Amino acid sequence: MFVIHHNPACGTSRRVLGDLQATGAPVEVIRYLETGWTRAQLLGLFAAAGLTPHEALRRNDPLVAELGLADAGDEAVLAAMVAHPGLVERPFVCTPLGVRLCRPAERLQEILPAP
Repeated sequence: MFVIHHNPACGTSRRVLGDLQATGAPVEVIRYLETGWTRAQLLGLFAAAGLTPHEALRRNDPLVAELGLADAGDEAVLAAMVAHPGLVERPFVCTPLGVRLCRPAERLQEILPAP
């Protein structure tokens, strides 16, 4: 089973979802803009993907500047991500082979089983 934290408005997220579905394996789609994030969930994803909160921050979102997150500490970034789920870059994908922030979409291949 694969899991994608998906934003249907994002072209990269739609492409990665399509690539996952093309494998024929079951895919759980989590629309994180609707469900939101917990601090623990984000910390787990970031640790599994080998990223810091700043590396997973959607830097081009206007809220980053508005909230002063570019130079903020990890705790402030995490709190902002929980309050504003769209601040997390997308899509995050979990497979039995690992977790990746699949931006660019080609990163998905790193965690797909061989055909």
